[in-house]
Amino acid sequence: MSDSTPESSTGGPSVTASAAAPQHLSTGQLYLLALASAVITANAYYIHPIIALVAEDFGVSAAAIGAVPAFNQIALALGIFLLLPLGDWVSNRRLTSIFVAGQTIAIAGMALATDFRLFVAGSTVLGFFTIAPYLLPAYVSRRVPPEKLGHATAVLTTGIIGGILLARAGAGVLGEYMGWRSVYVAAAMLMLLMSILLPLIMEQGRRDRARSETYAGLILSILPIIRRHPDILLSGAIQAMSFGIFLAVWLGLGLHLTSPQMGYGTDVVGYLAAFSILNLATTPRLGAWADKVGAERARVWFTVGQLAGVACLPFFGHSLWLLMIPIVLMNLVGPSIDITGRMTFLRLSPDIRTRLMTIYIVIMFGGGGIFSWAGTIAYDWAGWTGNAMLALTLSILVLALSLIGLRLINRAV
Repeated sequence: MSDSTPESSTGGPSVTASAAAPQHLSTGQLYLLALASAVITANAYYIHPIIALVAEDFGVSAAAIGAVPAFNQIALALGIFLLLPLGDWVSNRRLTSIFVAGQTIAIAGMALATDFRLFVAGSTVLGFFTIAPYLLPAYVSRRVPPEKLGHATAVLTTGIIGGILLARAGAGVLGEYMGWRSVYVAAAMLMLLMSILLPLIMEQGRRDRARSETYAGLILSILPIIRRHPDILLSGAIQAMSFGIFLAVWLGLGLHLTSPQMGYGTDVVGYLAAFSILNLATTPRLGAWADKVGAERARVWFTVGQLAGVACLPFFGHSLWLLMIPIVLMNLVGPSIDITGRMTFLRLSPDIRTRLMTIYIVIMFGGGGIFSWAGTIAYDWAGWTGNAMLALTLSILVLALSLIGLRLINRAV
């Protein structure tokens, strides 16, 4: 990635100092970048609790409304594949500013859309430009002392988790009392604030690098890495289905709990999403445990826990209180499956980690988009039972692939 040294400016007494070494981020700047990560990440998750309100307003079915999160996630995967590698050429600050501006325009369009097709288009464009959360960690890694990198990474990760939590909880309450459009109006205002704030926090970095290869060559360089490290496809597939379970279940809950059968408002969906706050405390500890026992072995146990939670969904769907049991269990292990998946390839050569991460994220969000739409289609076809059975099928496949991954690593040892 770029931004390895700050860009010198013409004039001013600080040119020599800034050119000699990058200025470290202050604690305040780091937390502001974490806040920006939270705001940017939240945009994809507002739809979860208010999905029934949006479908009703546009007069579309549960299957059709699934296109909104599905196209958002698929477009995000495409954006990661096409745009993230540009970080090796172009200033992180410049790219972040462009991507945030694109998101701001897209989410404002969603708030104002009067036609469902325009709303879906806005969500799709929004997903395509949601690249900043994957650029900011690289930027921060070059703006903090090496001995503080772990802390800085944890702060950014906490921001992302907090953004997902506040998006689902806040959107549910706001949508219930002020209508679903108010959610996207508020989101557009927050993004406008971020578009002003981020350029002030981030240093320009050095000028864009000289390009020794074409853009097509940069993208195609990913293919030989896949051939040399096919295990990345296994980790990506596991996370794609695990992420798909998360999206499908929460979209299903948004439709199920607000249905005439259950009779709750979107605020209740938001309150239920607040259980995600557990991740802030448990995820670092589970990650530390994975360090001790090994990524593949820990992933198997986490997927067993996920399967145990998902298996309860078809039977507990009639009771809000019983639903809390599988939701808490799934919240505990879900992020840890992702962490162990990343651990399997982040131990490889530093020279290819960024491209391995690109492959992993593309598979993750592509699968998440497909399975999230499958979740709303299953709900439209067979209600909550259909949605839960889809999640159960995916969870069984996730466990099976995790066992294959453990067997392969044991054989290699």
